[in-house]
Amino acid sequence: MKTSKITYKLFFLIILILQIFPSFAQNKDKPNIVVFFVDDLGWQDISVPFYTGKTAINKKFHTPNLELLAKESTKFTNAYATPVCTPSRVSMLTGVNAAHHRITNWTHPLANKPTDNPDDLLTPPDWNINGMSPDPNIPKTFHATPFPMILKDHGYYTIHVGKAHWGSAGTPAASPKNVGFMVNVAGHSAGHPQSYYAQQHYGNMPGKASLQAVPDLMEYYGSETFLTEALTLEAIKAISEPIKRGEPFFLNFSNYAVHVPIQPDPRFVQKYLGNGLDATEAAYASLVEGFDKSIGDIIHVLKEKGVYENTVIIFLSDNGGLSLKPMRSGANHTQNLPLRAGKGSIYEGGIRVPLLIKDVQDGKERVSDVPVIIEDLFPTILEYAHIKDYSLVQKNIDGKSLASLTKGKTDGSWKNRSLIWHIPNKWTVPDGSGINFFSAIRRGDFKLVYEMKKGKLELYNITEDIGEMNDLSDKNPKELRALSKILSDQLKRWEAQMPVIKASGKKVPFPDELN
Repeated sequence: MKTSKITYKLFFLIILILQIFPSFAQNKDKPNIVVFFVDDLGWQDISVPFYTGKTAINKKFHTPNLELLAKESTKFTNAYATPVCTPSRVSMLTGVNAAHHRITNWTHPLANKPTDNPDDLLTPPDWNINGMSPDPNIPKTFHATPFPMILKDHGYYTIHVGKAHWGSAGTPAASPKNVGFMVNVAGHSAGHPQSYYAQQHYGNMPGKASLQAVPDLMEYYGSETFLTEALTLEAIKAISEPIKRGEPFFLNFSNYAVHVPIQPDPRFVQKYLGNGLDATEAAYASLVEGFDKSIGDIIHVLKEKGVYENTVIIFLSDNGGLSLKPMRSGANHTQNLPLRAGKGSIYEGGIRVPLLIKDVQDGKERVSDVPVIIEDLFPTILEYAHIKDYSLVQKNIDGKSLASLTKGKTDGSWKNRSLIWHIPNKWTVPDGSGINFFSAIRRGDFKLVYEMKKGKLELYNITEDIGEMNDLSDKNPKELRALSKILSDQLKRWEAQMPVIKASGKKVPFPDELN
């Protein structure tokens, strides 16, 4: 009887310890993984510098929580996504390059509606306008196994909060629950919020709601809870459940900020107006500080619950910063200088993004200048989760795990790796700097740009000329030919689609087929 009482007391003592210190219950071989995915954030649009030092743009913003995170993370100064959102998001989810999965433009909230603008010279190809799909029988989709499904199958509690935008309405990937997430808050087929304001029900006003009205979040209607804050509160609720159970979790926190409409976050905007920014740029900066506070609030909970040390944290943007009037102030394509152009462009301003990764092992501050791309996160996350045995629908993964780089290990395999972008679409009107019907490749220091409409090749040394101002195509024809051949060969292996020339009915030639 005495022994049973001791056993009984020990049992409840263990339960009490696990409730107070949930990290004891967590499996160190299955760390928690949190992705903070920001929408349309430029490479310099936080106070953490990713260049040689703080730029004038960095100094406009106040992101203290990201500054703290950077001190425990590997900062990737040459990280890339695609020029627009859906291709990036699908590449991360599937590990496949956009040229390969054929979702080369943003997907419409409604099914079977292409988003290409009309063009006088070229017709875009018949790309996967409905996004990705875990179901093979959905027309005009890329059939693939998303990594959250793999995490879920291996014991992770999977949570999505915020923007999804992987598939059109009426297709499976419109709902995060169909791509491996057990919890979904506010994710659907649209790519931006109708409103950031709870007073406007985030767009869900009778007779005024559009396809972009943010779903869920009804409990905040009529309050003063800004959308970023509402999403943060819901994320904290969602992660609290697996933490209580000592269960590993994956949180994909995809903030709608800083996508248009650029509406001021009342909590922060006065500071930036006082700093001399105009109304538009002050509103933009307030959205930035809002998501930084969101990151800080979630990290505070992770620390308070004792699971921070066992949590991988990844921070990134889905494409470069918007650089077009009237959404941003100033002349077009000046908002990301010294980077050239912005969102929608294959020049650096449209594809270069901030990327921080905090590993669970040492928490050291590191800088990696290795060029990496968004599809690399698929194998990276699975390696962090120690998952090796899994099957995929997609035959090949184009991404490469970054886990060794976050441990300070670099080998020769990274040196001559090719990163590729392919946009056989017309994103916006009119044509802009690197926008509409472009392909590009970066290999080492050099980057080749192919303008399909003009049949023109450009060559830049990105290491020496980050602003892509000095075209070396005439000075270095050997490198031009080499990169043109590598780019063309890879596009052909992927069976990448090319637009059609309206006058002749022929496909645009690959870059190595130019006369």
